[in-house]
Amino acid sequence: MNDDKISFNENSKNQQLEMFRARDNQDKAMTTDQGVKISEDEFSLKAGVRGPTLMEDFHFREKVTHFDHERIPERVVHARGAGAHGVFEVYESMKAYTKAKFLQDPNVKTPVFVRFSTVIGSRGSKDTTRDVRGFATKFYTEEGNYDLVANNMAVFFMQDALKFPDFVHANKPEPHNEIPQATAAHDTFWDWISQNQESAHMVMWAMSDRAIPRSFRMMEGFGVNTFRFINDEGKAHFVKFHWKPTLGIHSLVFDEAEKIGGKDPDFNRRDLWENIDMGNHPVFELGVQMIEEKNEFAFDFDILDPTKLWPEEDVPVRIIGKITLNRNPDNFFAETEQIAFHPGNVVPGIDFSNDPLLQGRLFSYLDTQLIRLGGPNFHELPINRPVCPIHNNQRDGYGRQTINVGQVAYHRNALANNSPYPVSEQEGGYVHHQEKVEGHKIRARSDSFKDHFSQAALFWNSMSPPEKEHIINAFAFEVGKVKDKSIKQRVVDMFANVNLDLAKAIAVKIGSIPPTTGGSTVTKSSPALSQENTLKSAYTRKVAIVIAEGFDFNQVNAVIAALQAAGAQPAIISDKIGVIKGSDGNQLEAIKSFITDSSVVFDAVYVDGGKYASPLFEMDASQFLKEAFIHYKPISGTNEGKAWIENEKMGNSLGVFLGYEGNNDFIVKFVQGIAAHRFWDRILV
Repeated sequence: MNDDKISFNENSKNQQLEMFRARDNQDKAMTTDQGVKISEDEFSLKAGVRGPTLMEDFHFREKVTHFDHERIPERVVHARGAGAHGVFEVYESMKAYTKAKFLQDPNVKTPVFVRFSTVIGSRGSKDTTRDVRGFATKFYTEEGNYDLVANNMAVFFMQDALKFPDFVHANKPEPHNEIPQATAAHDTFWDWISQNQESAHMVMWAMSDRAIPRSFRMMEGFGVNTFRFINDEGKAHFVKFHWKPTLGIHSLVFDEAEKIGGKDPDFNRRDLWENIDMGNHPVFELGVQMIEEKNEFAFDFDILDPTKLWPEEDVPVRIIGKITLNRNPDNFFAETEQIAFHPGNVVPGIDFSNDPLLQGRLFSYLDTQLIRLGGPNFHELPINRPVCPIHNNQRDGYGRQTINVGQVAYHRNALANNSPYPVSEQEGGYVHHQEKVEGHKIRARSDSFKDHFSQAALFWNSMSPPEKEHIINAFAFEVGKVKDKSIKQRVVDMFANVNLDLAKAIAVKIGSIPPTTGGSTVTKSSPALSQENTLKSAYTRKVAIVIAEGFDFNQVNAVIAALQAAGAQPAIISDKIGVIKGSDGNQLEAIKSFITDSSVVFDAVYVDGGKYASPLFEMDASQFLKEAFIHYKPISGTNEGKAWIENEKMGNSLGVFLGYEGNNDFIVKFVQGIAAHRFWDRILV
């Protein structure tokens, strides 16, 4: 491919956005939206200095009218989001499987925009609630926009999109009092779950650590639905899409997630923004699972069932490319809020399957954009506009930006030589995969969709002991909030079909009757499902450096240098923000304090203390350490800090690394401990 083509793919979206981007307002004369220069922006036009405002003040009317209409309806689900620009690169040509051009040439960089989101809460809720996370990617390809709409969980709550409105109604705040917000409802949600047992597998994911990711940068993405790859010869493969973070898959523990929600509701959004801003560009590798059409029925589950995953041990994930998120949005509303995704936005070489959830989503997403973005022309907004030319006979409507010329706006015309005209498949025209379909019109579901518990049991079997404990506690918290005892009992009885010990443990914690029969015969596990088997690194981990007046500058500096060399992010914290003097007169600046931050927003803690630390400082530092300790985080200490750790009887605990005078070996071990992330076998004192 020539250099011009490469340049087109890599830069054209940025160039297009530049055309629409408002110029820097510095040193510019103020104007109205029509370009009329403004002489006064403090006082509206009045009849006398104390008289009424006059409606002929066009500047006042325009300014206030625009303000009155600055908000658009928020998304019903996925309202709270964070976005980033980036590029996609394929590692090898996928020509044998798909004719999609953006999956052919490793030398081409395709611009993308990714939006991460929580599902249930409103735009003003918090980042760290227990919830599914959206992971939607728009590829601006030379053949048109392709949207890969994904979640951080591999399966879904239902098999048929007809149930989706009921599920969301049950999940949203209960309508009589609009409680609870930012998390799943209690009685109504669990009532729906217990009446729709196809949700069992997804509930296991939602009660797991996957529901409280440490960072958007550290969570997987799953296309959930089954699609098709189509190659030039028309051969099809069923395909599922995966995003694999190069930082591994990591989560918060529930207690710190709740505390972070109070300390910093924007924790995940801020983490994404700051890391991109610092040059720590998040990277996710694109993987695909592929099944030949002839093997559609070769498994003990229906591959079109969205409540089922394809175990990676049975259908390996092939890594074919990566996205690098390298630029923050210039304007949240114009880009992150106005971007419109739709799983029906596909390019030649990617097609749909008969997945019943996918079929419903193909209608719902487009229908939603029409009301949220004010009409059928949302594709003309800069963030949604393709980089390739657009030619069709669609005209007019709210928000139309294109000024079409000429008298012809219909197909099969002589006046414009039948332009624009369809093109053949060989010329790049989209042609749906041919599939024989026959049967009676019927409202029913295939018997192959009736197994609701075997993969839920597979998920449970795949968890490590700490992950199982977290799932039990999540059930205890969420179902424990339910007031109706019969709903609680139905949930317990439902999950006895997954694992009897799990159901008994839930029952004991929520005051229900433990079941005596049940359990699954499934003994298989999938190591890929456990976060204990993920990639682990100290890179971009946040480490609190706790110091007081009179700290050991050389010692602290050595720790900071080692952390920075490992790619970690040390942050000085003290009882005040500002300059802290060491015992030798050297200084470091504390950018955080015990009031502004607690250990929950850090991944590890190192405390040196200081010779002149006050009793109040020691008390705050000890509390800071104890909170990190009960969250199983790596801890290190030297000098006064070491003494405080030993006084709290933490010194001999797993994941605690103490430094002694003249010996800095502990620093290497501490960095290794940060990479390990948690020490679940630690005995809490």
